[in-house]
Amino acid sequence: MKKILMMVAAMMLTAASYGQNGNTFWLGADISGTTELEAQGAKLYNAKGEIRENTALMHELGLNAVRLRVWLNPRGGWSGAQDVLEMAKRARYYGMAVMVDFHYSDWWADPGKQTIPGQWQYLAFGEMKQKLWEHTHDVLKLLKDNCIDIKWVQVGNETTHGFLWPTARAEENMENYATLTETGYQAVKSVYPDAKVIVHLDGGCDQKRYDFIFDGLKKYGAHWDMIGLSVYPYWDVEAKLEKNWQGTVRDFAANIRHLYDKYGSECMVVETGAEVKKPDEGKKIMSAVINAAMNDCDGHCHGVFYWAPELEGQYPLGAFQNHRPTAIMDAFTEAAAKMKQ
Repeated sequence: MKKILMMVAAMMLTAASYGQNGNTFWLGADISGTTELEAQGAKLYNAKGEIRENTALMHELGLNAVRLRVWLNPRGGWSGAQDVLEMAKRARYYGMAVMVDFHYSDWWADPGKQTIPGQWQYLAFGEMKQKLWEHTHDVLKLLKDNCIDIKWVQVGNETTHGFLWPTARAEENMENYATLTETGYQAVKSVYPDAKVIVHLDGGCDQKRYDFIFDGLKKYGAHWDMIGLSVYPYWDVEAKLEKNWQGTVRDFAANIRHLYDKYGSECMVVETGAEVKKPDEGKKIMSAVINAAMNDCDGHCHGVFYWAPELEGQYPLGAFQNHRPTAIMDAFTEAAAKMKQ
């Protein structure tokens, strides 16, 4: 009996260390495109050349969380509600935490496009507000009814200029954007009261864009629980926000400290990536991003998520070559190993 009790205690300690508590540092990936890749016949492999399903592979690499986007009425159903449920079930099997990312669009939403879903195109503002509440609620209710625990929910994706343009474009209609953000917040809490609601912007190194959005949300009474940052040294240099990747690493950490000081907000790097053609440099960059998130943010950054590591081809910041992980993903594996020590 004593031996059995010791084993149970050890299992409970392991569960805590993997983080079902507030002190966990989360290492994750957005693997929303997995089922579409599978439908195309793509196969993924681990470093040994063994076939792996993508969620299993991320778990094998040491990740403890996944991020899944939601589109309203997508072609083929990819990243629709049922597709998200399928992926969330896989994450549950491996004991991985789940972040849900509402784009509030039928396709990609980002700082360059926030297209109103086709079904909402001609709605009055009050009707759009109701539809946003229903969509957020209904997707999350589907997950909850299937015993999926959701830890975080993004109300919008990279909403640096608001969303649902032009209705809630932040520069022209900050009050509308704040109102719809609050609507999403309340819809999340109606299903998952303990889930952390995230507002997510790009350009994590650029303090000014964060001040603009969060000053506006605060002014008009919107709530959020956590701020999500995209941290892409590659794109920051392209946009001339930074001269090199070291600048991005330095400045996103400084921004997180600033956001806590100004708004009392905890943060998370919900997207990051490095140039797949330079895997050794990419590993160095990702190790620096993870290290800064863990050690240079005064404890106010709670995780790092790589965006679409399995994606190969035209996207330059995946982390796989020949359908298997490159050295870039070793940064996550090594960080996970250190966390267990």
